[in-house]
Amino acid sequence: MEWLVPVLIVVGVILLVGIYLWATYNSLVQLNVRVDEAWSGITVQLKRRADLIPNLIETVKGYASHEKAVFENVTRARAETLTASGPGEAGIAEGHLQQALRSLFAVAEAYPQLQASTNFLQLQQALVDTEDKIQAARRFYNGGVRELNTKIKVFPNNLFAKGLGFTEREFFEVADSSAISEPPRVQF
Repeated sequence: MEWLVPVLIVVGVILLVGIYLWATYNSLVQLNVRVDEAWSGITVQLKRRADLIPNLIETVKGYASHEKAVFENVTRARAETLTASGPGEAGIAEGHLQQALRSLFAVAEAYPQLQASTNFLQLQQALVDTEDKIQAARRFYNGGVRELNTKIKVFPNNLFAKGLGFTEREFFEVADSSAISEPPRVQF
């Protein structure tokens, strides 16, 4: 009978550790899925914006066809955002695209007829709306990454999280923060 108490204590401790590992694993899976979902939301908005850009370029080309370098830069930056494979690459591409769009809108400012075009105004409004959605999706993604990374780093999770296949995720930050400190200027 004396051996029963230590055995029950060991079984209780093992049971508590098992329950803790099970709960922690499930919460890490949930956070990981939430981050994946948030990244998907960002890619949807980046694609939406990328789909607007060719129409915007064509509209501006109709008024300023001699601005070939500006159009090429925007097209190149658009392609870079579409081929970015993760938050780091997407952040660099974002900076390039924002700079290219600024130059496109600078060209558009020189053409009052273009700024009066209904099509151009609608494209600008859609772009502004999409930029707002990208920022919201980015905040949601970075919040999820913060939660997941914190959960992975805290003790005692840091002892076994990597062994269970969980790694820290990369934040979606633009490499050149000055490129997005102010959205592309749109005047109506």
